[in-house]
Amino acid sequence: MPDWLSKRSAKSRKTEQGTELAGDDHQGHLARARGALTELLGDQRVPDDVRSALAADYAQVQGMLDKLEHGHVHVAAFGRVSVGKSSLLNALLGEERFSVSPLHGETRTSAMEEWPTVDSGGVFLIDTPGINEIDGAQREKLARDVAQRVDLVLFVVDSDLTEYELTALRELSATHRPVMLVLNKADRFSETDRATLLATLAERCAGLVDAANIIAASASPTPETVIIVDEQGKESESTRERPADVAALQERLWFILESEGHTLAALNASLFAGALSDTVAERILEARRQLGESVIHSWCLIKGVAVAVNPVPVADLIAAAAIDATLVWHLSRIYDLPVTRAEAGSLVRVIGTQLAALMGTVWAVNLVSSALKAGTGGLSTIVTAGAQGAVAWYGTYVVGRVAERYLVLGKSWGSDGPRQVVKDILGSLDRDSILSEAREEIQRFLRGKTSRSGS
Repeated sequence: MPDWLSKRSAKSRKTEQGTELAGDDHQGHLARARGALTELLGDQRVPDDVRSALAADYAQVQGMLDKLEHGHVHVAAFGRVSVGKSSLLNALLGEERFSVSPLHGETRTSAMEEWPTVDSGGVFLIDTPGINEIDGAQREKLARDVAQRVDLVLFVVDSDLTEYELTALRELSATHRPVMLVLNKADRFSETDRATLLATLAERCAGLVDAANIIAASASPTPETVIIVDEQGKESESTRERPADVAALQERLWFILESEGHTLAALNASLFAGALSDTVAERILEARRQLGESVIHSWCLIKGVAVAVNPVPVADLIAAAAIDATLVWHLSRIYDLPVTRAEAGSLVRVIGTQLAALMGTVWAVNLVSSALKAGTGGLSTIVTAGAQGAVAWYGTYVVGRVAERYLVLGKSWGSDGPRQVVKDILGSLDRDSILSEAREEIQRFLRGKTSRSGS
């Protein structure tokens, strides 16, 4: 464990507000964070395609786990281009490690360096692209992505906050990472103006940044002009570089790191693990929805054709119920909430009862179409059979979508019951387009079957 994390008593550490943080609490935070990350990495329920799509995020999880094991803390500089983020980090490091250029957009990717000051082992400083650089949308996303994964953010400004910066600061605050607001290039202001500006920043950032974490600094002060008088009394003008003034920032940083370093790293890891868990869940759900849509479509075609080619209406209804129950059974496997065949049949009956109440006219069309089919032949059979089959297709599509909603809710109808779920699904569908697609596919299938039989 780094020396800086061991400075305070293992029994307790005191924060700025005087709250005692017990050593057991720190160990509890670390244990929970490690557990969340380890569980996320080892979850065998995550499909390979989802894990592959999120490979970079999983690599970040492993990095965070390693970071916790070694007691590392990451601090990132964040802000507009040319506010002096790189210069500020170099001033803290005491040497030129991060690229500094008069050109806008010099920092194009994030960079990280270990802070080599006394007893600082395990603290890493990270430079990020400016949030308003060329190709800003992509770089802004990169900067925010880095910010969400670090333990402490230095939001660097060089004057009063612009609306753009204030919006970015609010977005950072929403990630629940602690933020320090650094007024860089403070040497450009008189002492009075600097005090006024710091007070204004504190007022504008109320609720976003603790007033104690608003610090003035001068990473690369403007050289001062020096008048030199030689022995003959002749004056000449020269400039002299001034040393960086980051002492207040460094002191405040060390206070936070020494008092809350363990907790910051653990909470950040837990937040990231939670966010990634949500992302994984969304990806899995989307993958299941896509697979479910394919399965629903397949069984819609099976049912549509079965109803279309069966001339006996009662047999149609029996076949329809069996096909719908089989569809529900397959969907339950896709959503990893398996039901028995009997449960699938019961679920179909519940859905059918609600459909009968909400779609009476559709089922009337089904019966009329069935009667027409029984008394026609040749091509007209294909047309009328296709019409009845399309209605059957539509019914199965609704059953599948309603069953999906039931499974997504954890085999529950929610607070409003099955009738509202069915009503919501019906309201979300374009019935005419579904019926049209169904008729075309069924007729195409029947024509293909007829031509094959003729040959």
